[in-house]
Amino acid sequence: MKPILAAENVNAGYGDVIIIHDVSVEVASGEIAAIVGPNGSGKSTLIKSILGFAKLFRGSILYQNKDITGIASHRAVNLGIGYVPQTDNVFPNLTIIENLDMGAYNKKGKDSIKTGKGDILQMFPELAARKNALAENLSGGERQMLAIARAMMAKPKVLLLDEPLASLSPKPSAVIESKLEQIRDAGIAILIVEQNVKKALELSNRGYVLVNGALAMEGESASLLADDSFKERFLGLEQGH
Repeated sequence: MKPILAAENVNAGYGDVIIIHDVSVEVASGEIAAIVGPNGSGKSTLIKSILGFAKLFRGSILYQNKDITGIASHRAVNLGIGYVPQTDNVFPNLTIIENLDMGAYNKKGKDSIKTGKGDILQMFPELAARKNALAENLSGGERQMLAIARAMMAKPKVLLLDEPLASLSPKPSAVIESKLEQIRDAGIAILIVEQNVKKALELSNRGYVLVNGALAMEGESASLLADDSFKERFLGLEQGH
């Protein structure tokens, strides 16, 4: 399966500090690829470097076989790359409906936006039931659902998610996982950074393990979960950024 998005030999970081060293990851349409690893391994830095939120020192970003290295984040959204940061990912003083409207800012035509909003609310009935509620009054799980729904309003072909399950209790976490599976099954590629290694690999098709900013292991998620050396090194740890 050809990747729709690939980061090749990426060296990235902040200021003059390189955190990611020669890492390559990719994701194809209709699959979930997970980036996991111990605390401080650079997982979030890697995903941020794809859209220019972290500095890309060397390496290439390819989208639909075209080099988009150094593209501005708003142009990436217009091309079909959605991004949901871990925090500050909704407008708290706006309602659910208003947040969805903001997600469609790059789309033209009221009818098209209205149809898109209807489709999204159908996928997220939990949000439809509270569509006039302010985002600041939502639970953590509802807020995360709204952040994903808002990104989906731009009709992305690829969705980048930075720790979407962080701090969620099991029930809302399971709901978010179900939504991500629906999005994947609709043919959209998902690249996810997640602190819970086991949960991320159970959800994903492919996994990449970062340690100290370098790629330590990669492969099909099921194979990684069955690998004794992987289980010994990485399962049962509390991972973060």
